[in-house]
Amino acid sequence: MNTTLQYLFQGLAAGGFYAVSALGLAVIFGVLGVVNFSHGAMYMLGAVGASLLSTELGLGFWAALVIIPLALFMVGVLIERVLVRWLLHQDPLYNFLLTFGVALVTVDLVKITVGASGFDYGLPAGLQGKFSLGDARLPTYQLFLCIASALVCLAVWAVLSKTRVGMIVRAATEDADRTRAFGINVRLWVTPVFGFGVALAGLAGVMSAPFRAINADMGGNFVIILFAVVVIGGLGSIAGAVAVAGGVMIGLVEAFGQAYASAYAQVLIFVVMAAVILVRPNGLFNREATA
Repeated sequence: MNTTLQYLFQGLAAGGFYAVSALGLAVIFGVLGVVNFSHGAMYMLGAVGASLLSTELGLGFWAALVIIPLALFMVGVLIERVLVRWLLHQDPLYNFLLTFGVALVTVDLVKITVGASGFDYGLPAGLQGKFSLGDARLPTYQLFLCIASALVCLAVWAVLSKTRVGMIVRAATEDADRTRAFGINVRLWVTPVFGFGVALAGLAGVMSAPFRAINADMGGNFVIILFAVVVIGGLGSIAGAVAVAGGVMIGLVEAFGQAYASAYAQVLIFVVMAAVILVRPNGLFNREATA
């Protein structure tokens, strides 16, 4: 029973930063219609950046939680303004290939400048050790991941649901042409939305740094799993990306798969995705697919 509880908690923790990053991917796709394949590379930059802040500047985890998302917001703004915006009215495949190229260049630049692996990052102060839950002793940091990711997703939901900014973003997601007809400059919101989505990927990277092995290639596998998360929730559905049925489901499948069938852990993720698509082709939130 204790072992099962440990795997359950590990899956919830991993699902938390999957959900945070998938939220960024879903927001970008919803507003811009761009399948951002560089999202995994941005996640990697978040983790590597947190390690470098610690080793080079002596800045800890709590500082990285603020600095890295802000820095990656600016990176996202730069990518959108310099590259992505020129292809928005072309076939979506062009931006998919463009962001795939951005991911490859980003990974190689990290390998050239700081190395391919060997990034260390310990547990942050105050989140070391374990806590008791019944007879089980569970890592405190995993509890933090569960709570922090839930708060981030709740905060983003509140902004999208309860504010004027959120109303505009949701309207642009649903029907950009009709939103323009009401006199709203959708183009004005595109750049900060892209930057915000990339910032969430960086935040997820910082959150995962004490929890996962850090290396320049860590984003490649992550982005594939992330697409499974978003497809399960409903591609383009902002609510679906943060749902338990998305990130947390994949986190649990991954944790129990590694525990009981490690050779098939990755395969199980896509078996679950295929099963969901067969039952609900538009994802669990049943949003109509966007062309």
